[in-house]
Amino acid sequence: MRFIELIDEAAAQMAVLVDQLGLAARIVGGGYEPHLVAANTLELAAASGVPATGEGAIVETDAENVTRSLAALAAAAVRFGEDTRAPAWTVAGRELALAPVAAGAVSAVDGSAAKDVGALVARSAIAALGGAVELDGEALRVRL
Repeated sequence: MRFIELIDEAAAQMAVLVDQLGLAARIVGGGYEPHLVAANTLELAAASGVPATGEGAIVETDAENVTRSLAALAAAAVRFGEDTRAPAWTVAGRELALAPVAAGAVSAVDGSAAKDVGALVARSAIAALGGAVELDGEALRVRL
């Protein structure tokens, strides 16, 4: 039974990877057509899988891809960080900050090293939607 669970988990991970690569290809090829909806930035951050606090704002964005992007950035911060403190989102309107981002995770979340496909695609997706991602000390700042 455990073997079947491992296969199911691997299949789910491969599906996410294929989705990420498809999104990256559409962005690079100029074929990305975001599905814009009204979304609350605090709810987007909270759906990323790490704690989120603060005051959200309603923005017109591709909520599904933004949620996946925030989740990918948070996952990279956790995966490559050696800090025992778990990162969390702090939301102030359209500005989101993920902190702390440990030194070992910096090159993955800032895109300076191709360590994490999800984080690389996340940065491209957020930029394609008119947002920005930048590192500020121990915080990864995302503007939507």
